[in-house]
Amino acid sequence: MRSFTINDNDASQRLDKFLSKVSKGLPKSLMYKAIRTKKVKVNGKRAHEGDILEKGDVVEVWLPDEFFSEDAKPDYSKVKSVPDIVYEDENILLCEKKQGQLVHTGDEGDMNRAPENEKETLIHALTAYLVNKGEYDPGSENSFAPALCNRIDRNTGGIVILAKNAEALREMNEAIRENRVHKKYLCAVHGRFEGKQELHAFHRKNYRTNTVEISDRKEPGTREIVTVCRDLEYNREKDLTLLEVELVTGRTHQIRAHLAHTGYPLLGEGKYANNAEDRKAGYSCQALWSVSVGFDFPEGKLSYLDGRTFSVDGEKIGFLSLFPRFDFRRRYGDPE
Repeated sequence: MRSFTINDNDASQRLDKFLSKVSKGLPKSLMYKAIRTKKVKVNGKRAHEGDILEKGDVVEVWLPDEFFSEDAKPDYSKVKSVPDIVYEDENILLCEKKQGQLVHTGDEGDMNRAPENEKETLIHALTAYLVNKGEYDPGSENSFAPALCNRIDRNTGGIVILAKNAEALREMNEAIRENRVHKKYLCAVHGRFEGKQELHAFHRKNYRTNTVEISDRKEPGTREIVTVCRDLEYNREKDLTLLEVELVTGRTHQIRAHLAHTGYPLLGEGKYANNAEDRKAGYSCQALWSVSVGFDFPEGKLSYLDGRTFSVDGEKIGFLSLFPRFDFRRRYGDPE
């Protein structure tokens, strides 16, 4: 029998969700059967899969120990790299990811999904950062670990949001779903893009190739995407436009694939355009950076973030040297 005492980070979630997190390889069918046959109890009483757990509840599970075996804990003390922190408080952390770094191991079909790549990821580095600061103790948690609220591609740089506790994670994820987290990107594209345009198309992910397909018409399996782009400067000599981009929808590779489909591929784009000439010129990564994030939190645990915007240091964005008239600080302010 295993017994779990619900703490702050376990509370306010369904019993079945909690069990799926604390067990390893437990089939859902067996989990629900155990609940039905009273092999799972909360505070000594019969439980139901949809019960919402509260702090201090005791969950008892009569299932084989093999489903609750302890995995070897990573030795975070050996991680010496310090993430580039944009902003941090007791609930969240904003980090500027470098180009070339994975945020976490990938989706099905992604070559980076192998578990051995985990130690190279941003989430591993951030977890080590919190462990070594004494803000997170994996051994004291039943089901929670610091979690990323958004992700950006390996070869895209910029701001990634991390939640340090479960309540902050729930609030941030809800705000993202409701478009109350406002992210802006800068990118360099081939061609003369003029004005502010709201681009509409349809998006379908190919899990086998880990790419996406963009079409102008709705087709089976597609979902609409909306990308808002504004030109900031044009480099006539190189025929490149600096764009500010905001996502109304947030799909996999949306900016890269949508702009390539529209006829304005990103400088250095290798997945949705032929970048042989860009590579010869030294651009091996797509010229795309998540530069700022603003929050609309009128209430809740994170209400102190309401109306605040945080930005990166524009001097670190290499492709901005192609647009010498653009004043990053004037547009986005100094980093806090």
